Amino acid sequence: MNITVLLGGASAERDVSIASGVRIIDALRSIGHEVTAADPSTGAVGDDAERSLRATHLRAEPPSLEELARLGGRRRRGRAEFVPDLVTIPAVRDADVVFLALHGGQGEDGTLQAILDTAGVRYTGSGHLASALAMDKDLSKILFRAAGVGTPDWLMAPADESLVEDRLGFPVVVKPSKQGSTVGLTLVKQRGELAEAVARAWQYDDEVMLEEFVPGRELTVGVLGDHPLPVGEIFPTHEIYDYECKYTAGMAREEFPARLTSSESARVQDEAVRAFRALKLRGYARIDFRMGAAGQFYCLEANTLPGMTALSLIPQAAAACGLSFGALCERIVQLAIG
Repeated sequence: MNITVLLGGASAERDVSIASGVRIIDALRSIGHEVTAADPSTGAVGDDAERSLRATHLRAEPPSLEELARLGGRRRRGRAEFVPDLVTIPAVRDADVVFLALHGGQGEDGTLQAILDTAGVRYTGSGHLASALAMDKDLSKILFRAAGVGTPDWLMAPADESLVEDRLGFPVVVKPSKQGSTVGLTLVKQRGELAEAVARAWQYDDEVMLEEFVPGRELTVGVLGDHPLPVGEIFPTHEIYDYECKYTAGMAREEFPARLTSSESARVQDEAVRAFRALKLRGYARIDFRMGAAGQFYCLEANTLPGMTALSLIPQAAAACGLSFGALCERIVQLAIG
């Protein structure tokens, strides 16, 4: 099968995308597929460019906004974006399927998916509407509640500090509404820190969410083809599971399956599938939760194109049920072509 892997892009998660994409390329080639690569920011990726991408290392922090602006060519509220002309690239237009290894930005918010739909190109993951709903944390939480899936209370900025304190309390999580990998996220512990955290988040998106902080256990559930994978638990070395902990070896420990009772595992897996369906997702996704002290589950968000790096959670969840990384990639491709 001729497969084109899209990686890179001009979102704040560019480095993560490259790490995911290179690993996917190797896995698909090992199975026997003809695999090429393309970068939304630069176009088709030849052999020399691929070698250069393979030399990219995940840093403790995401690329700067200035770096991303140079790649994307234009900016909106600090977010670099690319001109979506990928369908003019033969490797994309003529592929049997495009494997989306992009994270964040227009690669994950439904923009690129809509363009591929219009061009009749098959691709992995969710469609344009579902991708847009999941990327917008405000809309996704509204749909979670409508589906009976628990989620922390929230407000959208600007919000009066007194209202934030009365309704959400401190600490409170401040984050861009349409970002991933905790980019631009701050855990605010007192009123005086709120304005600075909101300003920081606004650099990455034109909408900022203020979310109730739920102390407790950090859980994640992968969904593959509408079926839940084993529940995982994350133990970061930092107070929150931030960008550095996610992508730096030794900064977090993960357990698959999580040490839950069979009843607890079944409950959070059921909530993950309901969240998956509420957002009309397809193919695969990762649903993140907090487990409160009383045993209740709070859905934080859904990731429609979750990381596929050596440290990422979906591959670990798949391995816990006997699915190798190559088999996971093959299953994602098969779900894309129906």
